[in-house]
Amino acid sequence: MIPRPTRPSAPTSAEAGTWADVLVRRRLLHTAVLAPTGQWLVQHRPDGPVRVLAGPAAVIDLVATIQHRIHSTRPASR
Repeated sequence: MIPRPTRPSAPTSAEAGTWADVLVRRRLLHTAVLAPTGQWLVQHRPDGPVRVLAGPAAVIDLVATIQHRIHSTRPASR
């Protein structure tokens, strides 16, 4: 696996929220909600289990995982 470049700063709740909105709008997640504790509650399908993510960095990691899965399963087009 190729290592990811390092970030100059930690992800913010605003950044995580923006990415969570994109994932929900694109229907890659059913829901993503910021809890008052700073944790994120995410659900992939309406009838699926709710995952608890520790904070913004965990949301960004989830985004990267989903992007990797999409790009690795998409056929090459030319």
